[in-house]
Amino acid sequence: MDILFNNNRPFIEGVSVDEITKSFSTPLYIYSQKEIEKAYNNLKENLGVEIFYAVKANSNLAILKLLNNCGAGSDTVSAGEIQRSIKAGFNPNKIIYEGVGKSKEDIEYAIINNIRLINAESLNELILINKIAKNLNKTVSIGVRLNPDIDSLTLSKISTGKKTDKFGIPINELNNIISAMDSLNNIKLKGLSCHVGSQISEMIIFEKVFNTMKEAASLSISKGINIEYVDLGGGFAVNYNKNINDLNVKEIGRLTSSIFKDIPYKISFEPGRYLVAKAGIIITKILNIKKNGGINFIITDAGMHTLIRPAMYNSVHHIDALDQSSNKKINYTIAGPICESSDILAKDIVLSEQKENNFLFIHDTGAYGAAMASNYNSRGLPNELLINEDKYSIIHAEEKTSDIIARDLIPDWL
Repeated sequence: MDILFNNNRPFIEGVSVDEITKSFSTPLYIYSQKEIEKAYNNLKENLGVEIFYAVKANSNLAILKLLNNCGAGSDTVSAGEIQRSIKAGFNPNKIIYEGVGKSKEDIEYAIINNIRLINAESLNELILINKIAKNLNKTVSIGVRLNPDIDSLTLSKISTGKKTDKFGIPINELNNIISAMDSLNNIKLKGLSCHVGSQISEMIIFEKVFNTMKEAASLSISKGINIEYVDLGGGFAVNYNKNINDLNVKEIGRLTSSIFKDIPYKISFEPGRYLVAKAGIIITKILNIKKNGGINFIITDAGMHTLIRPAMYNSVHHIDALDQSSNKKINYTIAGPICESSDILAKDIVLSEQKENNFLFIHDTGAYGAAMASNYNSRGLPNELLINEDKYSIIHAEEKTSDIIARDLIPDWL
């Protein structure tokens, strides 16, 4: 998201940041509608296939409604995300449900709501879906998520396509799955999907995935399975801090068109991060400035409770200051308020000299910011704002500590 300056004052789209910081407490999530629309249109124009938004990246109803309006489908990994998608207006025929741990109740909910596909991740799950469908007197369209044993060359914590990862059905078991369909009369295999990891920027990885999935689809069709959908996953890389190669979306589109010629099924992708990450920032206030062991610490009111990615993945987000008036430059470490040594948002970054009560911007937090936030240390979740040109709206109201405490129940014997 770009911070624009008019008469030396910052704006997001047409909204004054000064107005926002005076009107709302921090920390504060802000999203740009224009940036989300831009990211979606870029993918749609260059890929030319169906796009299903991975809801887990940011499941706010307003974000879902916006992407539904753009034309996206919904890729969900829980019954709760299905419920959110329906509430946001997605046609059930544009909702896909996957995830390695589906309960009986989750599967029932998906079946009752007539979504496009339930993507199974094991033979046991296929048997369970068939049993539930039979009990509901339904015939259900399903897909299978394949594990192609492809190393996405990304962090181990966000790798999902190696044979040692928990996700999907090993691709060498596809023949067994196809054979099993003969005795599973209440499910119809219509789709194949895979997802090998996040933050993928190397074209060779996409090429391996595409060729593997085409071979899997060809095998299925040769065995008499009427494959209608092949989902190639997501994982499109976002360059947070110039630490990876920029993703070449046009090249992905050319590669898709080259490999999938004259096919009898639809191709889709399921990006999440790519659509919303760059559209978000966190505004945080400086609570304290201190020096320990030669390190200049800035303590902010945002921390791992509002953005866990630096603590969990050692990820780096660009951070800059609202006030850059001082000519004196200082090397700072930005730390949150949480009672954990891992609550460090950035190390060794150079900013103009800062003061308490100044504001900082944490960039590219539209994905896995609010979605992974917590009430740790009994802190309420912040406001979320969506900006559209010169107007803005609260799309998730902040929690007070009293809201959190009110959810606890004390037994009458205490």
